[in-house]
Amino acid sequence: MKITVFSGSHKGREGNTLIMVDEFLKGAEEAGAETENIFLIEKKIGYCKGKFECWLKTPGSCTIRDDMDDLLPKFVASDIAVFACPVYFDNIPAVMKNFIDRLAPVLLPHFEEDKMGEYRHAKRYEKLPKIAVISNAGLPGQTNFEVESLFFKRLARTFHTELVAEIYRGEGEIFRGKNNIMLKPLLGKYKKTLRCAGRELVDNQTLSEKTTRELEKSIVPASLYIKFGNEEWDRLYEENKVD
Repeated sequence: MKITVFSGSHKGREGNTLIMVDEFLKGAEEAGAETENIFLIEKKIGYCKGKFECWLKTPGSCTIRDDMDDLLPKFVASDIAVFACPVYFDNIPAVMKNFIDRLAPVLLPHFEEDKMGEYRHAKRYEKLPKIAVISNAGLPGQTNFEVESLFFKRLARTFHTELVAEIYRGEGEIFRGKNNIMLKPLLGKYKKTLRCAGRELVDNQTLSEKTTRELEKSIVPASLYIKFGNEEWDRLYEENKVD
């Protein structure tokens, strides 16, 4: 099985999402998967021009010459494509949306009706990868991911595939406290669950209800997280204040 992660954080290799991805991939590799993590911020990806040239002029291939020449085939060849990104103002970051827009060549221009009586573009390929999502938000609570979850459910439908896993983690800044003596065992338990999720997805093509519940549990109480979070923002404000 080939699992390709498309990491869409503007922070690249320094984001909190990467901590989640690393643990998830450890579990997937333990289960025998071939994995790759691609940092979209490090790639040259131009904006879609919306001229439909990938459907009409050069069917199945974008006329823009950039790193999507390599990324699109990687997406198509994957068994599971993982979209990994933080929440930016209740939705996915611009670098991730730009990448997704450029996946248009995997579809055909013709319309067709799906099983629910809605319409979408027909598929160019017999099989596209199943989709998983890994995301974190700075605020506590699962409600931060409502828009993102709906977006990826609709995207899976658009791409004629399945959304097989959604891993969402509020309290994202808690990962910065990995050396805190009180947080270390709590984070260790959560990372262990992420590795379990990686193994499960490879073995079963889905996550168990038990693992999903464990992944969604708060690591620390929201009130405590907010208290220390605001104190940290005050510290940073003073640190960066210009006299």
